[in-house]
Amino acid sequence: MTLPAMADICETRTFEGTRYSLCTVTTDRQDGLRLWLNGPDGKAVGDFNGVRGTLAPGEVLGFAMNAGMYHPDYAPVGLFRSDSEEAGHIVTAGGDGNFGLLPNGVFCVGARAPFQVIESRRFARAQPQCRLATQSGPLLVIDGELHPRFLPHSDSRYIRNGVGVSRDMQTAWFAISDAPVTFHQFARFFRDELGARNALYFDGSISRLYAPGLRRADWGRRMGPIIGYVGGP
Repeated sequence: MTLPAMADICETRTFEGTRYSLCTVTTDRQDGLRLWLNGPDGKAVGDFNGVRGTLAPGEVLGFAMNAGMYHPDYAPVGLFRSDSEEAGHIVTAGGDGNFGLLPNGVFCVGARAPFQVIESRRFARAQPQCRLATQSGPLLVIDGELHPRFLPHSDSRYIRNGVGVSRDMQTAWFAISDAPVTFHQFARFFRDELGARNALYFDGSISRLYAPGLRRADWGRRMGPIIGYVGGP
């Protein structure tokens, strides 16, 4: 699969006057989704160049973005699970910062449905066998409703990114705002523009996107968990 074959995976959308970059993965492409944390040397992959360095000959990175909050040593704050690596553990208690703004949740690939956003306490009870799982928070959309702590007139604005899942759980939308937005605005983009039944916040001030189809390769400080889509032979 060459880059032109994946040119349709990312696009831009405008919602309420703000532009968003949006990458869509449907169930027929779910096997191409990957999560990265550490490389073969045990050190954090850290950035998009590091991710590209893990790819096999012929593989192409269609898009990538940061995928959850992390500690200063880049270890995930909550649960992280990929095909070959598991780190952290599910955190169900509230706490400081956005991660602890309950309810938070887990983005899960390849369990009961192709894509799910599952509230963390429910995830801890059910223990779904996700191929990929990354915990973050807060939940943006919860069964079609916005997180109850979001304020329509908040003055807290950041570049924000996250993931939403369609009602039939066959589509996952990965979005980043191209300008600073509030939580309330960002959540409405998932619910009202995309029709997401559930959506999860990944992060704010460090949010970055690699999307060659949009001629975009954001740079900045090193990151912890990264999610992306890989096509190849």
